[in-house]
Amino acid sequence: MTEPEFTDAPQPELSPVSIPEGARVWLVPTPVGNLGDITLRALEVLRAADAVACEDTRRTGALLTHLGIRKPLVRLDAHTMGRAPQVLERYARLAYVSDAGTPGISDPGAELVAAALAADVPVEALPGATAFVPALVLSALPTGRFTFEGFLPRSGRDRKERLAAVAARAETSVLYESPHRLHATLVDLREACGAERAASVTRELSKRFEETVRGTLTDLGAHFEAGVRGEIVLVVAGRPAGEPAGAAVDYAARAQELAAQGLSTRDIRDLLIREGLRKNDAYALALQATADA
Repeated sequence: MTEPEFTDAPQPELSPVSIPEGARVWLVPTPVGNLGDITLRALEVLRAADAVACEDTRRTGALLTHLGIRKPLVRLDAHTMGRAPQVLERYARLAYVSDAGTPGISDPGAELVAAALAADVPVEALPGATAFVPALVLSALPTGRFTFEGFLPRSGRDRKERLAAVAARAETSVLYESPHRLHATLVDLREACGAERAASVTRELSKRFEETVRGTLTDLGAHFEAGVRGEIVLVVAGRPAGEPAGAAVDYAARAQELAAQGLSTRDIRDLLIREGLRKNDAYALALQATADA
């Protein structure tokens, strides 16, 4: 099936995209492993759509072939999302799928939603398969409140800030990670959260070799030191009751580090708050750090 030709060139302001009347975008979840997890409504929408937009036309083409559905396929990934307005103009009823799971969760689907709404095209999100919800339930950690972190930054200050936020957070945190970076992330989390923080790793959800391993971050780091395969969801317990929010982080040193980088008092305060420190304490440390710089 040949992919239609589109250009990523910006549209002239005097020639706006003309969206067909009755246009609609559907975000269609696809199985994360077991193909039996496709829903009846997802099948109806895929059959009714004028085209299916996706991250990988080969992978989605194989899925549609399995389902007995033949539709034009359009690649809309992180590199080609700029042509979304033209795709919306060409196809009145557009279904969008990610490589697996619910579109818009840690994938370019969120950008398509923004583009569609900017063009006054209604968007429907179908309920269905996603990886982090079953992994959270299987973790046996508290589920009443949780924060979905998605993928952590690979390195640098942003990664340190997100790790510190996970360490300080009272509720459960859920992360995605690639197999080849799992062990390094477990080590970093152990350093940020403490060796005894409870966590779980779920991989290959709904597939033949599905596995959930529970334990401390130290236990999990040792278990997965030799490497692992498959899609990974990592769930980390919140800060234990009674442990001060700053126990895992030296916020005074952090404030001094940020001041040395030239950040303003306000920026330092905001970053410390994001990392789990109370507003008043963050402001006091930021003031002290900028005065000492």
